[in-house]
Amino acid sequence: MSCLGWFKRRSRSGGSSSGKRGASAPPWSGPATTTTTTVSGVSTSRSDDSGAVRPVSKSAGSAASSQSQWSISSLYEERGHGQLRVFDYEELQAATADFGRAQKLGEGGFGSVYKGFVRAAEGKGDRIPVAVKKLNQRSLQGHKQWLAEVQFLGVLEHPNLVKLLGYCAVDSERGAQRLLVYEFMPNKSLEDHLFRRANPPLSWNKRLQVILGAAEGLAYLHEGVEVQRAPALCGVWGRGVSGKPYPRLCNARRLRLEPGTFRSQAVIYRDFKTSNILLDKDFRAKLSDFGLAREGPTGANTHVSTAVVGTQGYAAPEYVDSGHLTAKSDVFSFGVVLYEILTGRRSLDRNKPAAEQKMLEWVAQFPPDSRNFRMIMDPRLRGEYSVKAAREIAKLADSCLLKNAKERPTMGEVVEVLRRAVQAAEPDSRSPGAGAVKGRRADAAAPSRR
Repeated sequence: MSCLGWFKRRSRSGGSSSGKRGASAPPWSGPATTTTTTVSGVSTSRSDDSGAVRPVSKSAGSAASSQSQWSISSLYEERGHGQLRVFDYEELQAATADFGRAQKLGEGGFGSVYKGFVRAAEGKGDRIPVAVKKLNQRSLQGHKQWLAEVQFLGVLEHPNLVKLLGYCAVDSERGAQRLLVYEFMPNKSLEDHLFRRANPPLSWNKRLQVILGAAEGLAYLHEGVEVQRAPALCGVWGRGVSGKPYPRLCNARRLRLEPGTFRSQAVIYRDFKTSNILLDKDFRAKLSDFGLAREGPTGANTHVSTAVVGTQGYAAPEYVDSGHLTAKSDVFSFGVVLYEILTGRRSLDRNKPAAEQKMLEWVAQFPPDSRNFRMIMDPRLRGEYSVKAAREIAKLADSCLLKNAKERPTMGEVVEVLRRAVQAAEPDSRSPGAGAVKGRRADAAAPSRR
């Protein structure tokens, strides 16, 4: 059966912070604030784009803990901040050569990112490379995004999510300093390898492996962290999509939890794009930049209402039109990136001829089953890919881009399709003639289904 058999069957079936120099503020405090607030989940019943958390009483947070779904902020309050390292501003300043231009890795809406070297947490051994993101003090939304990243990445753990090592929050006469410290990704981003000619092109197999890793990270966010109380341990442990157990999440005695299985709220990433897919030394994909992430709807709510933010060319149409955010909004963005993987083109490129500037409109002229389909394929691949597999990936992308959000697959379903595609592509690397095909002759060998 085709790796998209599932889609065919589906279509047929229908503390206060001080102004003292060097004082480290708690992560939930705002710039130059003197009030510490307790954090909890975001409301899903009204329009809200104020960040991942809202101030609530302690009793409200405890009540939420006894329900079947936990908010990310509740988990962070109990566990997250305890395992994140708090850095001194001076330490990060020295680590990045005073945030020098030579250390700069990139710049975004939040601020600039610098490479640095810090001592290991235990203070032994060589200094380790890190990426330090420094908040632009002129950014109006920067603190909210900084806070969202601290809370989400202080709780979420997965091989395909970038690891947050710690943070720095200092209010002084120089103003509010907000920084984040991540593991260093030596191979930059997927965007760098797809669109920037200074980097060698990614092979077909490597593209599939990268996008599969990104899909697994997104599926983990959407499904939430499975949380289970183990009575013998009198603690709460998490188990992710891969089945791997995670460290203790909270104090079970304090929360008075009954033994059983619970699940955290799902997370909607809201900014899935090639520049946010980072690559480690082994080219494993890791999702980064959680400043725009939001907790998903709970109870009878079908969506989260927020201000429309994100990157042009990736946002789902229903989200742009109404501000209604669901996990299927991420699925649409994933479909856009799938086509970028195939074409080697940006979703929006003003340097192209007018008819080709919007990638999705351009690829629509070459459907997956058409004879001219290979016209969309990235020429940097030099024909070294399986046309059959490329057609199936395009069909998967089309299903993610369906106008009716409810008809789009879940990310869990997308992962299964991509896993089969990667498995089918594995012989290509061992025997180039077995699965890789090249040029017009190979395309003609693939039967048309139109």
